[in-house]
Amino acid sequence: MLTILSPAKKLDLEPVQAVMPPSQPVLHSHTEILAKAAKKLSAGQLQDMMKLSDSLAEINAQRFKTFSLDGRSNSAKPAVLTFNGNVYEGLDAGSLSGGDMEFAQGHLRILSGLYGVLRPLDSIQPYRLEMGRKLATKRGENLYKFWGNILAQNLMDDLGGHKQKALINLASNEYFKAVDKKTLNVPVIESKFLNVKDGEARNLMYYAKRARGLMARWIIENRIERLDDLRGFDVEGYAINNSQSTPELLVFTRKQPRPKATPKSKT
Repeated sequence: MLTILSPAKKLDLEPVQAVMPPSQPVLHSHTEILAKAAKKLSAGQLQDMMKLSDSLAEINAQRFKTFSLDGRSNSAKPAVLTFNGNVYEGLDAGSLSGGDMEFAQGHLRILSGLYGVLRPLDSIQPYRLEMGRKLATKRGENLYKFWGNILAQNLMDDLGGHKQKALINLASNEYFKAVDKKTLNVPVIESKFLNVKDGEARNLMYYAKRARGLMARWIIENRIERLDDLRGFDVEGYAINNSQSTPELLVFTRKQPRPKATPKSKT
């Protein structure tokens, strides 16, 4: 089985000593095409394309201008330690052991607008390029057309040596939409994480994103390789809701936690 995550806009660029040697993205030749196209764009064009502030547009224009097309860069860092959003808060990859990271390298994949499919230890340079953006190339006017069936084929190839061939989709719709369903011939298992308050089960964005990372970590730490075992996810109060779950959709619920108290300011 492969667990699929989305990347994050927020990046952690602090140098880090990984517990295992870094690897190189397998779809680098495709990344080079996109990077060349992005290098031609001005800060203003990037701002319009990605709806960025002036400062973020300038930062990302400079990143693309200095992007190393051969992949060798002093700013490169393992993908799973670079992305730093709510999902990666739950995953907390920096605290994984060497054995955990080795398992993750074979069982976790991160979809990326620029890199396509990333393994956790694949070295990436700082970038911002969401999958839903319209970056025109000879393959089409957007990234969905650019990647075509390449991502799905890569995932199928990676599943070749797995005992149970399935995808555990913990990615957003924006990113998993880029995986061509016609190319996949394996089960895709979705998950939903609901928080219950006053008898109402709600899908709250922050908690849902964090839970995706928690589940990915739980899969790694417990070496989960069978679909049936996924129902055992029980981190931070979540438990399987059998009445709402189906073979293709696992629903986990818990009592909604209280908001963290805001420290009183000193006067």
